Amino acid sequence: MASPRVLRSESVGLQRFGLGFGLGQTPEIRGTVRERLLAEIARRMLPQPSGLPYSGTAEIGAALYAFEDAERAAREAKPPAGQPVAVAASAAQPAPSPMAPPKPANEPALPYRTYRDEVLARVRLALEAETGFAERLVQFWSNHFCIGATKSNMTRIMAGAYEREAIRPHVFGRFEDMLVAAESHPAMLEFLDNRLSIGPASPAGKRRGRGLNENLAREILELHTLGVSGGYAQVDVTNLARIITGWTVVGREAVLGFPGSFAFNAGLHEPGAPELLGKPYGQPGKEKGLAALTDLARHPATADFIAIKLVRHFVADDPPPALVRELSAVFRKTEGDLAAVSRALIESDTAWGAEPTKIRSPQEFLLAAFRALGRKAEFGAIVGPLNAMGQPFWQPAGPNGYPDGNEAWASPEGIKTRIDVAAGWGRQAAASVPDPRALTEDILGPLLSPETRQAVARADSKPQALALLLLSPEFQRR
Repeated sequence: MASPRVLRSESVGLQRFGLGFGLGQTPEIRGTVRERLLAEIARRMLPQPSGLPYSGTAEIGAALYAFEDAERAAREAKPPAGQPVAVAASAAQPAPSPMAPPKPANEPALPYRTYRDEVLARVRLALEAETGFAERLVQFWSNHFCIGATKSNMTRIMAGAYEREAIRPHVFGRFEDMLVAAESHPAMLEFLDNRLSIGPASPAGKRRGRGLNENLAREILELHTLGVSGGYAQVDVTNLARIITGWTVVGREAVLGFPGSFAFNAGLHEPGAPELLGKPYGQPGKEKGLAALTDLARHPATADFIAIKLVRHFVADDPPPALVRELSAVFRKTEGDLAAVSRALIESDTAWGAEPTKIRSPQEFLLAAFRALGRKAEFGAIVGPLNAMGQPFWQPAGPNGYPDGNEAWASPEGIKTRIDVAAGWGRQAAASVPDPRALTEDILGPLLSPETRQAVARADSKPQALALLLLSPEFQRR
């Protein structure tokens, strides 16, 4: 039997690195948390969401273009206001597409339906996970390489596929591979406008008189690799934009591949050998961008930047410098092996010994609460609270992603919203939880303070007792 000190440390650890205890799970997990986290890393492979209507980008791209074509045809067939219909009813309706079946009048449009299905599949995985560490890492990396689902139909319908294809397969793989997968994914190329970027001296640039879009290049340097203090200059942003011209999305005509998938278009690519951080890149075609991303992935500034972000996310808003140096050193030594970096984090006594001062983000709060209460994934029960608390899936306000500090989530308005949300969850779960006091003991265990135990025991009702459990400092902090 583990000592009380070890049991408390492991309870904090499961909240810090994972998603907390699930209903009925604690007897088999408590006391073995660290070894289970390490075993999760050793497996390296993460499960993929299941039950989705589209397997990946190629299918989604074809469905999206068919949907948009049908919408356009319907708009064009609609007569102006006050003008009588001059065409047969059958001709006024676009032919149904096999990729976009007819929907009831109250059914959301295809991009939103697909977004909904992806959110549900992602939440189901998190609720079923043993510890939730891998799912937390998916959340971290998806926010690091974030896209915004509200930018367009394409980012909305591909948000889940982007995470499934660019993030999830590489969580315990190489940072370099995740970087390339993220920057070349159609959702990212759409979100940060690289499909609009044209080399001024390229055939298309000379013909159209259009030029570079630097959005993706800037965020690669500032947010994805080196960090804002990573030693690059504006000329590096411009030259990286030149290097990745031609990285685009296949159009509905499917000239370069499957509609909606990634393609390298040589006609948009800027010729020459621009310098990035003082090094020229003159490789042919797509290889020029791949070489630049490889070097950025292995740059010492990237190692430092990623280490700081990981420690800030998992341990403390003010990252312990020694732990940052340790993770950065592992990153550099292994050339970005994220399994090795994750293992160093879990094996660190500093990471385990820090006091639980970080407040759970809204997504973490929802997933931990659903696990504790034994709730199932229902879209309305997910999207409403997350919208209210300010962290819906894949919808950050900008390319820097959702904030990762207490200041963002512990504002007076944010706490008031959490109280309202927790009260609602308490009412909804009251019928299925026989004894809130027993559940509180089970979920919080050695973290449970006399004050929280007493507050739950003295609650006026079962819903109030459950809300007090969810709002307790022991549950909110990790």
